[in-house]
Amino acid sequence: VHPDAEITASIERAGANGTTAVVVAWDGKARGILTVADSVKPSSTAAVARLRELGLEPILLTGDHDAVARRVADEVGIREVIAGVLPAEKAAQIEALQARSRVVAMVGDGVNDAAALAQADLGIAMGTGTDAAIEASDLTLVRGDLLGAVDAIRLSRATLRTIRGNLFWAFAYNVAAIPLAALGLLNPMIAGAAMAASSVFVVGNSLRLRRFQSIDPAVGSRTTPNERSPR
Repeated sequence: VHPDAEITASIERAGANGTTAVVVAWDGKARGILTVADSVKPSSTAAVARLRELGLEPILLTGDHDAVARRVADEVGIREVIAGVLPAEKAAQIEALQARSRVVAMVGDGVNDAAALAQADLGIAMGTGTDAAIEASDLTLVRGDLLGAVDAIRLSRATLRTIRGNLFWAFAYNVAAIPLAALGLLNPMIAGAAMAASSVFVVGNSLRLRRFQSIDPAVGSRTTPNERSPR
């Protein structure tokens, strides 16, 4: 089927408006077009803003037409767009960012995202996505909402801060107490009580993570790690 000049012009207008044109034809002749466009979730704009607040720079990496990608990027507030790329090219784009000493997290849900998810330093798959994307990722979100990725990063950072705090106090206790014990300046009963108190402190400090709150209670922040070992 070869669209005539009028149909071709309509297709070009659809592309310029950021929509995808589907040609309708019968009896071997193009009769018209249907235009379709992805709808952006209401929470995506807030999620992009939250990612920036965390010190991250969102990039839209997609196989869609450039005009379509830029329409969506403008709607959610993403400044950098890489459009019209094939699945292998997505992984190459991430590798190029890593070559510039960038730590890259990739969020995806489709078969076309699997290679990029595997290449990224952190692959995050939507639980509503394909099995290929989930298998290639490091982390799977229970719900298919970008705010879940924001919560996962916030919770991960809070966990890492807790681990560092626990290690600091554990090492500080041993550095201070072991020399005193070796010199006989520390009563064994006091040393035992101090060790128990140190363990209680570490457990209590870790339990503070239970107070973690999602930025959107309707979304939730539960995540499940994949079985694939981290690289």
